[in-house]
Amino acid sequence: MMRRRDFLRATLVTAGSVVVPTACSDDGDAVGACDAHEDDGFFPQSVASGDPRHDSVVLWTRLIDSKQPQSDLNLALVVALDEGFTQLVVLNPSSDNVATVGSGSTQLRVTARAEFDHCVKIKVNGLSPGTTYYYRFYYITGEGCVRSRVGRTRTAPADGADVPVRFAFVSGQDYIGRYYNAYVALAKEELDFVVHLGGYIYETTGNPSLQAPPGQRGISFSDVDGAIAFQPAEGAAYHAAKSLSNYRELYKTYRSDRALQRVHELFPMIAVWGDHEFSDDGHGATAAYLDGREPETDEYRRKAANQAWFEYMPAEYPNDPKGDEFRYDSAVEYPDDITIYRDFSFGKHVHLVMTDLRSYRADHLIPEDAFPGKVIALKVDIEDEFNEAEIEALAPYRSHYIEDIDVLTRYKDALEIAAPLLGFDPLLGFAQNESPRPISASVVNEIVAKLNEQRPETEQVPLISASEMSFMDVGFAYADLGKTDYYSAFGSRHLVVKESFDPISRIALKADVERGVVMGDAQRAWFKKTMEDSRSTWKVWGNEYPLSQLVLAHTTPPAEPEQESLTRHFYLSCDGWDGFRKERDELIGMLAAVEGNVVSITGELGAFLAGTAAVEGATAKIVEFGGAAISSATYRSVLTKQLASHPTLKGVLEAEDIDIDDSMQKANPYLAFSNATSNGFCIVEANADEFVVSMHMIPEDALAAPLYDETGAAALDEQITIARYKTRAAESELYWEDEGTWKQWIPDTAS
Repeated sequence: MMRRRDFLRATLVTAGSVVVPTACSDDGDAVGACDAHEDDGFFPQSVASGDPRHDSVVLWTRLIDSKQPQSDLNLALVVALDEGFTQLVVLNPSSDNVATVGSGSTQLRVTARAEFDHCVKIKVNGLSPGTTYYYRFYYITGEGCVRSRVGRTRTAPADGADVPVRFAFVSGQDYIGRYYNAYVALAKEELDFVVHLGGYIYETTGNPSLQAPPGQRGISFSDVDGAIAFQPAEGAAYHAAKSLSNYRELYKTYRSDRALQRVHELFPMIAVWGDHEFSDDGHGATAAYLDGREPETDEYRRKAANQAWFEYMPAEYPNDPKGDEFRYDSAVEYPDDITIYRDFSFGKHVHLVMTDLRSYRADHLIPEDAFPGKVIALKVDIEDEFNEAEIEALAPYRSHYIEDIDVLTRYKDALEIAAPLLGFDPLLGFAQNESPRPISASVVNEIVAKLNEQRPETEQVPLISASEMSFMDVGFAYADLGKTDYYSAFGSRHLVVKESFDPISRIALKADVERGVVMGDAQRAWFKKTMEDSRSTWKVWGNEYPLSQLVLAHTTPPAEPEQESLTRHFYLSCDGWDGFRKERDELIGMLAAVEGNVVSITGELGAFLAGTAAVEGATAKIVEFGGAAISSATYRSVLTKQLASHPTLKGVLEAEDIDIDDSMQKANPYLAFSNATSNGFCIVEANADEFVVSMHMIPEDALAAPLYDETGAAALDEQITIARYKTRAAESELYWEDEGTWKQWIPDTAS
């Protein structure tokens, strides 16, 4: 039952046997005791719990009756202090409008409603702090009584309790072609809860740029007409979820996995969404599949994704639009339909603050459909923003530009002829009748050269000479950021040139500060107040993507002989915090000033990380730990595919030929550790003195087949390696464990 007033008050009784709840009876009459048996056919996604607080927890299941597929179904919840269900908890409703068997019952009647895909979500209140509970659901069929598997959950310690806290954080659990062997290992741990930082589902059914070939473990939508279809130039066709049916089908399929079910049965989960719960690299209600070729804003799709997440995740609904029902209201417009940023306290030492970094953010600063030659920072813009020393330092990364292409008719005509042939905008990214239209001279030469290849010698257009360029002003064009193609993620959100992006972002945000927004005003104000008001030993930010700067260093092919040693640094992804550096730096500065210790835990990248996220040129920093994906592609795999398809870097820089982790650590002086080649999860042990993170690293090829039985689990144990890092209270410094000895890590900022 999705009733918000189903807040329960719990007390304890002792029972010799479990009585089948009268709530299961179709006619409401008592049916007495019966011998209920587990039947996964009625509970195909098993059970789950989440959002634990010191006096409450959310319990979840999904009930299916093939004989009544469209009907609301009555079932009952039983909670106990022991796995044998001999110490039952009395569930007393706190509101008169809740259907129940009566005051003081050890069973609560609930309803699996067809409108919510028969998902059931109940918040049980009045529980004891720091206590383990067991629960299961019962259902009366035409042939008897069935029950779900047993779930185990645990409430948070009381606010002032001086107790250690042990939890895991995970992300990225793509289902296609890979197995959840990491969850097999995780299920062996003793944990208070699990934090999921996003990527619980992947919205596509076989995107070759991210996902493994389906093989024996794939997904297909029954509502194909309601999905988005893709036919890549190479590889098989695939789909992306669009309808509510599509998104629900993903959750149902993912939750059919026994290893994932087991983790949900054992531990309460605290989750937020990433991008793939809606759309890869999406912002707000906008997708990024077509790189600007067509509009991709779709609020209907975004709300379908949100509703399915809410139905299937054991999460609270803090901003109920009606106030009297615990349900998703599809009539509320996006993004007000649901708010998922929230915080949790675990005793006096851990305050977990979860944020939503997708719903309120701006588009990527560099548009995917930007014309590479368009100049976006003129000489005057650079002189207004930077001092002489800074301008001199930027000189190698700028390009000469034609002040107005319309003045040079032969080049304007050449670009207009080339536009339909080469597939770029005839307006060169400018608005109709916009003037002047400054264009990079080197990009003009590249386009003219391609055009000349298709024309007879008598019709060749001469290239702009070096001597002519020497009289031109220099500025920044999109091409200087690595934007080599008109419709492309490269130079926009992938592999963006740092030396050019940093000054461009300063200039762009000075003109329009909204282009740099990630959290949104309301969430940011809440986040700041929550962190500053917290008195816990550890303020833990559940952060979707890394705060730490992540760049890859490479020497580019020289544009001119004197540039032989010119070094470029590429941001690996400007879809994350590296693409929103102003807000990132402001948040780090704010968090560094918070009394106590702030730690960021992150996911999404597909790599293990440890470091001190820092503001360049300042002392502000906080400690950060990143976890690799449970099963999604490792960052090395993703980067390999990106480099192989990059117009200029392919053949020059190949992931197989470089040590990605070594290169990342050398290019990012505040990064102490990275492992971009493994999958796995992280375990946190936090107390009054230390915050210790154990990174459980699993080889990517160990996910190719399920290792779910005892033999497979034993073989998996032999493949897991563990790296341990920690920070100490009141220090914001990082330590690493070397053969049982803890050593302080000192960033090599000099390099």
